[in-house]
Amino acid sequence: MASYLVTGGAGFIGSNIVETLVKRGERVRVLDNFSTGFRKNLVALEKDIDIIDGDLRDPETLQSAVDGIDYVLHQSALPSVPRSIAAPFTSNAVNVDGTLNLLIAARHAGVKRVVAASSSSVYGDTPTLPKREDMMMNPLSPYAVSKLATEQYCRAFFTSYGLETVALRYFNVFGPRQNPASQYAAVIPKFIQMALKGEQPVIYGDGEQSRDFTFVENVVEANLLAATTPGIGGQIYNIAANGTHTLLKVVDMIANELGVSVTPRFEPPRAGDIKHSWADIEKAKRDMGYCVKVGFEEGIARTCAWLKDANR
Repeated sequence: MASYLVTGGAGFIGSNIVETLVKRGERVRVLDNFSTGFRKNLVALEKDIDIIDGDLRDPETLQSAVDGIDYVLHQSALPSVPRSIAAPFTSNAVNVDGTLNLLIAARHAGVKRVVAASSSSVYGDTPTLPKREDMMMNPLSPYAVSKLATEQYCRAFFTSYGLETVALRYFNVFGPRQNPASQYAAVIPKFIQMALKGEQPVIYGDGEQSRDFTFVENVVEANLLAATTPGIGGQIYNIAANGTHTLLKVVDMIANELGVSVTPRFEPPRAGDIKHSWADIEKAKRDMGYCVKVGFEEGIARTCAWLKDANR
């Protein structure tokens, strides 16, 4: 039995990771300040986990959080490109300074490995598809810059101090427990929620922009592989579903799944958004045996079912 710290464990991805770890019989500690995560995501797991209500920006809290921990799965962040454009200083403080604090604490505590969540946004709007890990980065927003800094700090701690780190570039993750109500909500839960309410989903741009939408169960599996696969310290991996779908197709699929008619409303493109995103996942497949266990269509069906139930 290994011990895991999941930062941001009350959030969307974090709580799905915590649930899987508990089912596997691991020891689990959660660090979350509940600014974007929800306690309700952990209610069914509370008796099996240790929860620390604390902030990445507090070094003393982090020292307590990593004490006795084997693996850190670092999901904490202030997400959203628009949020980072509106408040770049806060985005940097949480995502960059917070990650640095965590790496320092993990190094001093003798943690075996830190797996850090990064983002496909680090690639920016480079025209080459699919995106490969060895491409030049071109971040277009403060959020993307903060995620690139997260990756580089992880690599620097591996090369400078020998702390094992792995960074995972997530591509448009969606699934159960993703909050559809926030003004910064991701597109799939927001579209589903609006369709359930008979409202028009808003598309920024022409709807032909495409994404490599990745169901959360695949991301959970990637984190567990990244924590325990030997010989991959210091590496960075794309984690995606190896496919691409336009927003117009997403709207149609949601409408078909829910059995409703959905007509989107179009608004001008937003600053910092990219046109197309599609990942090459061969490196993750080769190095740690990552595979896409849940495809896009099944993921949409599961997410629709979860949100329908949550709205009852």
